[in-house]
Amino acid sequence: MGFEYKQAIVVRQDLKMSKGKTAAQVAHAAISSFEAAKRRRPAWAEAWLAEGQKKVILKAPTLEEILSLEKSAALESLPFAIIADAGLTELEPGTVTCLGVGPAPSPLIDKVTGKLKLL
Repeated sequence: MGFEYKQAIVVRQDLKMSKGKTAAQVAHAAISSFEAAKRRRPAWAEAWLAEGQKKVILKAPTLEEILSLEKSAALESLPFAIIADAGLTELEPGTVTCLGVGPAPSPLIDKVTGKLKLL
């Protein structure tokens, strides 16, 4: 059968976003990261869609951790998207809230995010 595919969304915990704000930011990350995969790795994006769009939502303590994970995703040649808030409600404009990684083969996602805890 080959790989199982998934997407990981990593949410900053130091921002103390409301549940609604967090949900909106996770949604932005899921779509933006999928769009990156469609452009860079269309076979991965299609396989993920066919398998039911598995995703995990994880937590990172700080911006520094998000940026470190972004760098790791880039080094692994994974599709990803950093989400910066527009600043219309709870946060200052440009505040980085989430990182979306994948969809990609699960073992590659785990290389980058496997040590993180679920949100």
